[in-house]
Amino acid sequence: MASVNTSELVERLWARDATLWTGRDESRWLGWLDEPLRMQERVRELEEFAAGLEGFSAAVLLGMGGSSLAPEVFRRSFASDTLQVLDTTHPVAIRRLAGELDFERTVFIASSKSGTTLETRSHLDFFWERAGGHGERFVAVTDPGSELEALAKQRGFRAVFASEPTIGGRYSALSVFGLVPAALVGVDLERLLTRVEEMVEACRLDKGNPGLELGERLGNGWLEGRDKVQISPNPGGFGLWAEQLIAESTGKQGKGLVPVPVDEPQSGPDRQTEEVRVSDPYELGQEFYRWEFATAVAGSIIGINPFDQPNVQEAKDRTNKVLSGQRGQTPVSDAGTSGSVEELLADAKPPDYVCVQAFIDPAREGELEPLIARARETGCVVTHGLGPRYLHSTGQLHKGGPPTGRFIQVLDDPGEELPIPGRDFGFGRLIQAQAAGDFASLKERGRPIVRITLEEVA
Repeated sequence: MASVNTSELVERLWARDATLWTGRDESRWLGWLDEPLRMQERVRELEEFAAGLEGFSAAVLLGMGGSSLAPEVFRRSFASDTLQVLDTTHPVAIRRLAGELDFERTVFIASSKSGTTLETRSHLDFFWERAGGHGERFVAVTDPGSELEALAKQRGFRAVFASEPTIGGRYSALSVFGLVPAALVGVDLERLLTRVEEMVEACRLDKGNPGLELGERLGNGWLEGRDKVQISPNPGGFGLWAEQLIAESTGKQGKGLVPVPVDEPQSGPDRQTEEVRVSDPYELGQEFYRWEFATAVAGSIIGINPFDQPNVQEAKDRTNKVLSGQRGQTPVSDAGTSGSVEELLADAKPPDYVCVQAFIDPAREGELEPLIARARETGCVVTHGLGPRYLHSTGQLHKGGPPTGRFIQVLDDPGEELPIPGRDFGFGRLIQAQAAGDFASLKERGRPIVRITLEEVA
């Protein structure tokens, strides 16, 4: 794969030639190449929708992974205080958000490509009940023909936005999954997409192709043993989105690029650094496209299918298995029975990486810093993510990628149970089942992992 010359690589990618990767179904998932041009035809539709929400003062996006990360970057980049993104199942966080909302003036966007995402459907059912079942306060973004589309029509949602089914979630930033929320935070979509069109044309070039050049650096860096990718700081949180794109796309068959937080040391033979080129928020769309194209190129060099996620379903299946057999919450006190952090870190050395997986209230994320600092003393790259968000982001890499990860799962007390309408479990049981399911999956694969409580971190 790495021997493909530049002009041939670009030509074959645009020709949707699946043999550029593994020769399986890659050609089915290249709709993102042309999506910015298709979305230009829907600008008026999206802007009229946003203009019609004059009576609403807030919007809450209910989504996970590819459905939530691009909206979060848009929210931060354009400094919006009207849009909130909910991608946690922690009952404390959900209860806190519900207590802050004026339900009569809040619109909820349920965003799920499959329409069956457990977290999103649970969020939707919870807020549907809290909002009194008023369909005009709800919107759906989903693939045509999904269960969510049918439910939205049945309940009389204000709008249903059909997505392009040939685009995977992590490549959907410039589809309705990213641009409906962007419209809600006041982005001038015409201006944004005009800039993206420039990048689309640049990514057709043999020379001076920004996506190709980035992809070759990523892929060749991996060939040289520099599989840790540090993305330069960006106030819009671009790295949150890029880490899913990179990790879920490349982390399989024992291979993969490991996204590195911006606060990690840059020195080390296993590391490479890439800059985020967003000096103005309206350059954001261009940068989404550049990294999407680059990841497809890097996948060719690494020799994997960058458009599938074979191990993501595994975590979902494990969660369902735990839920079906669990009739009470897993006690948080069980956390310390899996071994100690000291033992896990004792023999950690590069090119290993240490990953902190925190199934905690997001408001307490700062309390992980002492643990991250301890792990950094090993000289290894330290990554960290909140559960269940990371299950839809870097979780594929943890299971299918290189066996160099050492994992520390952190739990807190989810507090009083928060029921989910129509389910025989609440959000507390759900988040603990998600933690237990991922723990079991990593353990079964022989990945070193321990579980502790947040109180043990200090």
